[in-house]
Amino acid sequence: MERKVKVAAVSYLNTKPLLFGFRDHPVMDMIDLSVDYPAKIAQQLVDGDVDVALVPVAIIPKLKEYHIISDYCIGAEGPVASVCMFSEVPLNAIKRIYLDYQSRTSVALLKVLVKEYWKLDVTFIEAEGRFQDLIKGTDAGVVIGDRALEQRKVSPFIYDLAEHWNRFTSLPFVFAAWIANKALPAEFIKQFNDANSIGVHNIPAVVAENPYETYDLTTYYTRDISYPLTPTKRQGMQKFLSYLQQEQ
Repeated sequence: MERKVKVAAVSYLNTKPLLFGFRDHPVMDMIDLSVDYPAKIAQQLVDGDVDVALVPVAIIPKLKEYHIISDYCIGAEGPVASVCMFSEVPLNAIKRIYLDYQSRTSVALLKVLVKEYWKLDVTFIEAEGRFQDLIKGTDAGVVIGDRALEQRKVSPFIYDLAEHWNRFTSLPFVFAAWIANKALPAEFIKQFNDANSIGVHNIPAVVAENPYETYDLTTYYTRDISYPLTPTKRQGMQKFLSYLQQEQ
């Protein structure tokens, strides 16, 4: 491409291993990199403001054209720790659920679980700002990312969405993938993939430069999150997308 490829990524801790290898990598000469929260980046990809983004997979049906360009993703084969519904009461006592405005995929996953797996009769509330303080009584809330790791210390009932998806489908879950809204040169994709792999294979170095007291990042990066985009993860992603199509 004659111009630089516009790339957007999420600014959460879970993306640090994927972004670690970009520094001093030849791919940096080919890209303009920006970071923000998932839902905003997803809209940028839909609108064509960026060419590639690490986006919630729930955005795929909204794209006219999409290409998954990396062998790495934000996925989970069991509990993911940072995408959970939090509550003060057990599942069957929940009346309302606040929905995190930062991620379409997590909200869509919750709605699939509520309808198809838990079969709950609840009211959904679109949340804004710091809504974690509203998680009280029979009001639960879906919280994602770094704020979810903090909320784990507060709420007595934690329903890990990736864990419950795995129980429901026997498949892993993909929260976000590197998606392009147009075909990109093979050489760029090769370099991009190589940059992705560096941090994933150097987790101790990633942990060392991201001190975080709330949660053990070595556990987070090696047990909770599963970065390789395996065929089984793609299968889980397609299963999830099929549920989204049923809802439309």
